[in-house]
Amino acid sequence: MSLDQKSALRVAQVLNEALPYIQRFIGKTVVVKFGGNAMVDEELQNSFARDVILMKLVGMNPVVVHGGGPQIGDLLKKLSIESRFVDGMRVTDSETMDVVEMVLGGTVNKQIVNLINKNGGRAVGVTGKDGLLIRAKKLRRKDQQEETAGLHASEIIDIGHVGEVDSVDTGVIDMLINSDFIPVIAPIGVGKNGESYNINADLVAGKIAEYLKAEKLMLLTNVAGLQDKEGEVLTGLSTLEVDGLIADGTIYGGMLPKIACALDAVKAGVTSAHIIDGRVPHAVLLEIFTDTGVGTLITNANLNED
Repeated sequence: MSLDQKSALRVAQVLNEALPYIQRFIGKTVVVKFGGNAMVDEELQNSFARDVILMKLVGMNPVVVHGGGPQIGDLLKKLSIESRFVDGMRVTDSETMDVVEMVLGGTVNKQIVNLINKNGGRAVGVTGKDGLLIRAKKLRRKDQQEETAGLHASEIIDIGHVGEVDSVDTGVIDMLINSDFIPVIAPIGVGKNGESYNINADLVAGKIAEYLKAEKLMLLTNVAGLQDKEGEVLTGLSTLEVDGLIADGTIYGGMLPKIACALDAVKAGVTSAHIIDGRVPHAVLLEIFTDTGVGTLITNANLNED
């Protein structure tokens, strides 16, 4: 068999492996949080764009939610505005919020839209303020202060225009999907008085997946997936197993909020959540359309996934 024939056979094998997954997910909604290395490396950017375009072409409904923390930090630095963080969240005063909206709703959002469009897709960018897509409320943090008597008192820390999702109106997303567009959403919410809120992109993706009753929530990361205490990637987990890993300390630190977001989405009705390695080219397609995947799959205990 010639090299060309072997290459052609391999393509046929890949397509044959993907076929049952394509059949299963036609008409299903997949919410993908785009971030990490996949967002800044040009090769990974283009492979991601082609992945979501292919998903759309085979009848799936991809919805992209993006972050942009490093880009916000870069512009704040150029403007000589100090960045401060509390528990990993950027303290966002009115001046900083203006920069956040400029970067997330403008520069980064339109870069991703352009990326998908130039690769042959049809994307439209929105923020959570468009059509009142994401209703938000102020996120209040409690700081436990130890008192001299050995008791703990809670002090509310004001971190400014940092919010959490109050509700999602899916009308804008449904309109775009039904018009054959790929929605690209910046994680900015609107308060009851019209004020803007900066919201963690993972949380926004999880809530949007929940309100859309999505088939899948996919969170791109800069790690291979959820790992056990020996450093081995855990591939298929139930929500009960994840709860146990949190309880025994296997899941901790920076991975905990991301896993909690995925866990909440699945418990709220999203069929499965995936923590995938965004450093791998075509990670989204590999996770959806192959038997092996490239990350950690979380489902409800009573659900089965190949």
